[in-house]
Formats: sequence, structure tokens, C-alpha cells
Amino acid sequence: MVKLIRTLADHADDVSCCAFSSSLLATCSLDKTIRLYSLSDFSELPHSPLRFHTYAVHCCCFSPSGHILASCSTDGTTVLWSAHSGQSLTVMEQPGGSPVRVCCFSPDSAYLASGAADGSVVLWNAQSYKLYRCGGVKDGSLVACAFSPDGSLLVTGSSGGDLTAWDNRMRCLHNEKAHDLGITCCDFSPRPLTGGEQGLQFYRLASCGQDCEIKLWVVSFTPVLGFELKYKSTLRGHCAPVLTCAFSYDGQMLVSGSVDKSVIIYDIGTQSVLYTLTQHTRYVTTCAFAPNTLLLATGSMDKTLNVWEFDLETPCQGSTRDQQKPLIEDWSEEEVSTWLRAQGLEELVSIFQMNNIDGKELLHLTKESLAGDLKIESLGLRSKVLRSIEELRTRMDSLSSGIPDEFVCPITRELMKDPVIASDGYSYEREAMESWIHKKKRTSPMTNLVLPSLVLTPNRTLKMAINRWLETHQK
Repeated sequence: MVKLIRTLADHADDVSCCAFSSSLLATCSLDKTIRLYSLSDFSELPHSPLRFHTYAVHCCCFSPSGHILASCSTDGTTVLWSAHSGQSLTVMEQPGGSPVRVCCFSPDSAYLASGAADGSVVLWNAQSYKLYRCGGVKDGSLVACAFSPDGSLLVTGSSGGDLTAWDNRMRCLHNEKAHDLGITCCDFSPRPLTGGEQGLQFYRLASCGQDCEIKLWVVSFTPVLGFELKYKSTLRGHCAPVLTCAFSYDGQMLVSGSVDKSVIIYDIGTQSVLYTLTQHTRYVTTCAFAPNTLLLATGSMDKTLNVWEFDLETPCQGSTRDQQKPLIEDWSEEEVSTWLRAQGLEELVSIFQMNNIDGKELLHLTKESLAGDLKIESLGLRSKVLRSIEELRTRMDSLSSGIPDEFVCPITRELMKDPVIASDGYSYEREAMESWIHKKKRTSPMTNLVLPSLVLTPNRTLKMAINRWLETHQK
């Protein structure tokens, strides 16, 4: 289940945005301030609140390392702050002075994107603080932006309803009307769906809007094959405009907040509602999952920010996500088809159905049976299926051992004792990750992409969660 563990009520006006680093929680507000809290006890830092902006602050975000915080405002500026001292590092003025509505860092911390009310989007060099590239949309304000996990794409959303994809030189790759009444937010799942031939990566993207809907898309891009955006499905749990959405760090859950004052948490695999939270008394304007931990923050026009914790040991009755995991072997053929669609493998549904593949058969598939028995010719498709099946087996192993998967090191597959966060955003056992790096492997064990940095940051919040779990299971 999900339990409310803290309500922060320090802002004097609407909470407009919230963001996590591995050790801090940031909030910003129409009251012109940004506030910083420690995740260890949710106490406000001595240098908080941060004051510079002369009008409402609309968005705040941490760099991937967590050392720098960005904020943007109606005053037309984007400010970079030292997260640990509160010192202002630079003030970047949007060309034309238009109100800045949204900002986000690239995964390698090299760039910061800012989008404004006049439709302009700027890519700033986050080291030199200089303008690198800029672009713009013709229809509406820029109100949403998100980088793909590999940093090769920036997707923006406008109040006119368009999703626009840009490459890392701010060349427009694609534009599509996604929500008739306007987009309010978009977010990439942090983990690729699968890897394919010719280095092709598939990413899941969520967008939400004034039409009360959340749409799920699959995005792919390579310089050779180009860009592709495929609509997959729509989530319709809210009865009013959806103002915000965000993926969990493992990509398995999506949270959304709405004008209907509710927060809904969805299971991405089954696209079912896991939890509905109704504690806010006005519109829910922002939501964010913590990286690598079981925390969620939701902010509202009621001037409060709620912090929630997921208790994996007492799952919510009727929670599809919690009940499904141990029962993969008992999946029906239709449940296997649902799983294939969730993995972006719709083209294989008819093949699996013709061969009567149920859960037990699914777990026993091999590269030989995929090629010989099912006659799947594409090496890329076979690789995607095998990787997704391996994820299922890993999940089953974690559950059968009783250890939450979030507490297991991706390298050793054992309970972590000293978890650290690498520059790919994932947590590992320190000794295992140091050994990985010392073997001259500069790539991420999870994504196989080059690590932008070899710095390992202690994940104290995750360590606390593991210790709490141990206290209740080693009596």
C-alpha cells in the first residue's frame, strides 16, 4: 500500500513543481521561492528558501548528479543554484524575455533545456552557461519537456496540443497533435524498453493534457533509421484535466495528478490503477518519484506537498501489480498477449496465440525455440523477447526470495549492504560497481551506454529502506 509519511506546508501559494535528487527534495511555488528538504528527515535546509525570482516559479529540477538545481519563472529567467549551499551560480535570460514555464537537464548534465510562453525552447550549455541552440513552436506556449534516457532526443509539449521531438542540435525531427485541448506534461520512462538491431533503442513516453487523458507512446531514433513516434494506448482514470505525470525510477509505475484533486498510480505492465490518493483539497499540479527509492511527492494548489512511501510488505488489496508477479507461470494466453503489448511487441501477439504460448511456455522460451518453433526471423525481435523474459525471471527470483527487487543489486542479484548511485541513475552494491569500473568497463551495467562519470554517490535513503526491511524480517 501507499502511506502518507509527511505533509510540507511551508509555501505561501500554490506548489507548482517538485523534484528529487538522491538526498534532497525541492519544491517551488507561485510565492516566488524554492525550498529544499533533506530526505533523511524532511527537515528544511538552513539556506532554504532560495530567493531570486521576482514572479512565480513554475518549474525546478536537479541535475543527474544532484549537485545543481535549476528553477525557472514568469520573470523570464532560468537560475542555476548550488543545491548544497544555496548559492546562485548563474542567471540565464530567455531570448525575448518571455515567461519560462519548464526546464530539464540532459542525462549527462551537459545541457539544460528551457521552454517559454512564446513557444521558444532553448538548449543551454550547463557548464559555460551559454546559449547553445534554440528553436520554437508556432502553436501555443511550451509547457512540457523531457530528454530521452540516452540524451539523443528532447521532446517538448505545447499548450496547443503538439508533441515535438528535437535532436541534440535542436533540429525538429517530428511534430504531432497529441492532445486536442493542450498538453500539460510529458515524461520518458527512465529505462529503455529493449535494444534492437543497428543500435536501435525503444523508449516509452507518457503525455497528459487538458482532454483528461494520459497517452502512452513508444519512441525510437537512430541517425540511420530516423525518428518514429508510435501511439500505444490511453489511460483514462481521471474525470478532469490531467496536469502532471511521472514514471517511477524502474519504469513500472506511472503517477498522475489532476484538476479532480486526485493522484492515480498506474501499473504500466497491465495499465491498471494500483492506487488512487485523494488527500489534496485542490488541483494536483505536480508529482515526482524519487530515484531508486520507494518515495513519491505530490504538490497542489492547496499550498502543500505530500510525501508518500510504498510499503511492499502490505500490498493494497486488489493491486494487480503486487498480485501478478508471483503468478507469471499461471498467466493465460491472453495475459501473455497483454504483456507483449506492454513491451511494445504487438507484432508478435498473433504468433504467440497461434502457438498457444501461456505463462509457463513463455518462461521456457529460448533463442532456438523463438527462431525454430515460432519462426521469428528478426534477430532484433528475438533479442527483445529474450531480454523481457529475463526481466520476468529476475522479478520472480526476487519475489521467491522475499527480497523486494528494488533492494537487489543489478550486478550481484543479492541484497545490497552499501548501495551507491552511479551516473546512469541506477543503484548498485558499492563493491560490485567498483569492481565493474576497475575492469575498465566505462559502460552502464543496466543500459550499456557510456557512463558520463565514474563518481559513485552513497544512496542513504535506499540504505535506510533496506535496514527497515531487515529489521522486520530478521527477528
